This record gives sequence, C-alpha cells and structure tokens, in this order.
Amino acid sequence: MDYKKFLYDQKKKQKEIKAKAAKVVVKEIRLGPNTDDHDFNFKLNHAKKFLEDGAKVKVEVFFRGRTIVYKDKGELMLLKFAQELEDYGKVEKLPLLEKKRMIMIIAPKKN
Repeated sequence: MDYKKFLYDQKKKQKEIKAKAAKVVVKEIRLGPNTDDHDFNFKLNHAKKFLEDGAKVKVEVFFRGRTIVYKDKGELMLLKFAQELEDYGKVEKLPLLEKKRMIMIIAPKKN
C-alpha cells in the first residue's frame, strides 16, 4: 500500500470522528452577591432556555471590591439557582471560589 494513501485514509477517518463528536456549548451567566429577585428570575429564565437547547450553563457570582465579604451570600445564591433549575439540569460542578469569582456549572438533563 502506498504510504501517502495510508496517510490520506487516516486523515479522512480522523475528520469523520471529529464531525460525529458532540460539540459542547457553554453559556455563561453572571450575578452579583446583591442581585435582586427580579434580576435573579430574569437570568434564571435565560438559564432554563439554554438548558432546554442542550447547552451547559456556567453560573458565576462576581465579587467586586469589598463585596468579597459576602462569600456565603454568593454561595447561597448559586445553590438557590441550582435548586430552581433541578427540573432542567443537574449540577456538574458545585460552587467553588476562584479569586474574586464563585463558579458553578450545570449540565442539561438527558431526554
């Protein structure tokens, strides 16, 4: 067998595998530790839509300046967010503080 033909066939197979692979879309939602109920519900509705479309949702609470004092408030907000989205998705990564951001990832439920 010709070596060039072998390489061509190998490249073709790799391309097919890559095309069949599921592409993961991650949508990001940002909140503050003092986000009001209306804004919270507005962002919650967006997250529901994203999960229904099959995208993962990365929810982030961003602490600016001295708001880092309210870490517990931010964590409670993320847990409340996850509880509201129980019917649409499951928590993939629990709230974790990284510098000035607390991040949680929610994956859509399989149908």
